[in-house]
Amino acid sequence: MINFIVEDRDGKRAPISIPEGINLNLMEVLKASEYDILATCGGMALCATCMVQVLEGAEQLPSPRDNELDMLDTMPTNDDRSRLSCQIKVNEQLEGCVFKIAG
Repeated sequence: MINFIVEDRDGKRAPISIPEGINLNLMEVLKASEYDILATCGGMALCATCMVQVLEGAEQLPSPRDNELDMLDTMPTNDDRSRLSCQIKVNEQLEGCVFKIAG
């Protein structure tokens, strides 16, 4: 199992456990877990409505690609911890990470 923590917009943290080998991204897992993620573009890195902050474990994740960085640059609340959840594949690299759903 892959275990990580999600902090919602109210500051409540909850653990999430996902089976290994699942072919989903973080946005899909968050939506399936009933978090309020708009994901207007459906995971194409075109809208930034699935933005999260990586509070712990950012060094474990692959670096964002250019299309993700370009979209994040359009967001006024973007900081060095910001990522698009649609661009983060769920795999063993997420083990122990803490994600906060952006406001």
